[in-house]
Amino acid sequence: MRRALALTVAVGVALSTAVVCATAASAAPSTATIAPSLSPNRLHAKGALKLTIRFAGGEFGVPSPVRKLLLKLPAELGVDIPNLRSCSAARLRARGARGCPARSKIGGGHALVQAHAGSQLITENIALWVFLGPLHNFQPTFEVLGRGYTPLQKQAVLSGTVVPDHAPYGEALALNVPPVPTLPLEPNASIAALTLTIGTSGHRLSRHSNTVVVPGSCPVGGFPFAAEFTYADGSTGSALATAPCPQ
Repeated sequence: MRRALALTVAVGVALSTAVVCATAASAAPSTATIAPSLSPNRLHAKGALKLTIRFAGGEFGVPSPVRKLLLKLPAELGVDIPNLRSCSAARLRARGARGCPARSKIGGGHALVQAHAGSQLITENIALWVFLGPLHNFQPTFEVLGRGYTPLQKQAVLSGTVVPDHAPYGEALALNVPPVPTLPLEPNASIAALTLTIGTSGHRLSRHSNTVVVPGSCPVGGFPFAAEFTYADGSTGSALATAPCPQ
């Protein structure tokens, strides 16, 4: 009887430990990495900035939803907008991307969102459009329209501002991310990956194009980028990266 009781206790302790370990593993902190690139990567060039952000960790392998994102850009990296046109968040919500002036568009991209609903992992690809928004307190703003088609068929508008930053950065893009509902009584969706391209490059470039302007000099080690994240669970994180100097 004592051996049986001892064995039962041992098995119970082992199972409890396994459950604790599995819970701890499934609730790993949310993390992120950023990968920037400039095209063309040439001093003083007008072109585009491509930025990819990947998220990991979180419960059941789904990172906690991002609520705030602050992207720090290299000093002297600028945006050239020959024809100053803007589009408001209200207009985007009411009319979609086609309801905005063509020259107010400054970029686009795509995102992958995920949600763990019951025992299933729901994923959806989101198309993104980036527009110049109206000035706010004499500071530039931007609006990001995200639209998914299946399985959720969701649309959201993310509003952001451009704020000054300190060296080695010049300006920062501050973006608020609203909750993305999924199914009734299920968790909100999380961004797993995000790719944005700001500006225009290649054969599409014209004198009317909105472009990113590469600085006239490059710091040792490359152009610095940084990002700070605030997640829905109250945690925060950061990431650093560099874009290589022109050869």
